[in-house]
Amino acid sequence: MGKNEELLHTFTTESLPDLDVVTLGALELFTHTDVPDVDFTQFKRPLVVGSGNAAVTGKLLFDSVDAVFADETSYVQKLSVIDSIDGAFLLSASGGKHAIEIARLLKEKNISTVLLTNNENAPAKEFLSEDKVHVFPKNREPYTYNTSTYMGMILSKTCENPDEILAYISTIVDPLLPTNFLSYDAFYFMVPEHFADVRELFKTKFDELFGPKLMSRIFTYEQTKHAKTVIGSDKELFVSFGIDNTIFGNPHNRLHVPLPIDCDYATIMAIGYYFIGHIQKQLHPYYKERIVDYIEETSTAFGSKMNVIVE
Repeated sequence: MGKNEELLHTFTTESLPDLDVVTLGALELFTHTDVPDVDFTQFKRPLVVGSGNAAVTGKLLFDSVDAVFADETSYVQKLSVIDSIDGAFLLSASGGKHAIEIARLLKEKNISTVLLTNNENAPAKEFLSEDKVHVFPKNREPYTYNTSTYMGMILSKTCENPDEILAYISTIVDPLLPTNFLSYDAFYFMVPEHFADVRELFKTKFDELFGPKLMSRIFTYEQTKHAKTVIGSDKELFVSFGIDNTIFGNPHNRLHVPLPIDCDYATIMAIGYYFIGHIQKQLHPYYKERIVDYIEETSTAFGSKMNVIVE
């Protein structure tokens, strides 16, 4: 067990880890823990549905499939108008909240459904056959982080090597990290076109950790050409992942983070999360100050008890 993974077994509400530690801990977990073997090709045109980062993860898993993508706001409409759906993949770390109602409706419509979850006692299991439930390993993490949860699902598809990702972050990425993140009030992440869907993962993490306190913009290189830099700022850092940006942003505010030649979704996810975690380390602890009150509010909204620490 690595040192970061070990820390995740012992932290408390008063000592919540930053995202970079959780990211390294997730990679350490998967160096010695297998993930379920999932047949991602069992349906011709599946509905792929989840909430938040689960929905994004679904897009990554089925990026080369004629799938119908939906979230908690759109699945009912998609099911009502698309007759060619012949099965479903439901992604949910907890297997609760919206996943329960989604699974119930899929059963009512007699749609064969596969559940990818991290919870052996997922409430959504009630509506599925046991052989259609895949439980993925996860670490103990702060609420919303959901790093090991969805990284395991991605690794089950891409089969990337966690040891190699850890080594790359340590030797290539870490030495590039600025020590002056406090000098910036905005961050522009630029990703290669074939990793366009990863933008949502990064944007969600900025929203969860910084909310309106820090501006974030995430686009591909080609998207950046379309009026994204009309207004400039000396306090916006342009971080280009795998792209040598020589055009956009002030020259002294550009940082190139190279990607390995065989980079796939888990690798760029880990590199981006690690980078965001170091921003979190240097900035004011907005998330840590607010999360306890937020949990009380969201527990009321969902009508069930949520916890700051997800075991």
